[in-house]
Amino acid sequence: MESKKSFSLTIQSKLYSLHTARRILYLALFVIVLVAVLCSAEVSTTVSSSFNTFGAQPAAAQQRISIGDIWQQIYQQLPDLPKENTYRAKEGGQVASDNTLVGRIIRYHTYVKGRAPNFRLDWKLTLADYLDANEVMYDYSYPGNDTLRTNPFDGDRTAVKKLTRNQRQALVEALTNAFTK
Repeated sequence: MESKKSFSLTIQSKLYSLHTARRILYLALFVIVLVAVLCSAEVSTTVSSSFNTFGAQPAAAQQRISIGDIWQQIYQQLPDLPKENTYRAKEGGQVASDNTLVGRIIRYHTYVKGRAPNFRLDWKLTLADYLDANEVMYDYSYPGNDTLRTNPFDGDRTAVKKLTRNQRQALVEALTNAFTK
């Protein structure tokens, strides 16, 4: 009788440990599914705007920076860069002098490609796009296509191809510095 009780207790303890193991497995499965759902879910614009998309940055860089301010800084630092701002706006037909090559490069880099503006390598990849050495660029998604009468896509690529290597390096440095100050 004693051996039967000990056998019964052994089975019960094994079953209890099996239930514990099963509970742990269910908990682990629940955590895995929860993480998968959270990682695959789209973040709404209100939530995503509170996250820092471009990684850790100095406090000054975390403030909102206007592209208009940046392209003006770049042209002050590098006055020999072509502005390519002779295109006419679709609305009104006036020359859109604020729609410059550097402004469109910045918008292409950040909005079309979604690249971080504070990393030198990302700016080099963007210029490589313009030089047909990296990713394919599409004229229909190029900045200015929807606001200017003539799409500046071809003109901008030609202008970037005409830049010397030193000019391109200076542009990358100026853009990186402007977004990391």
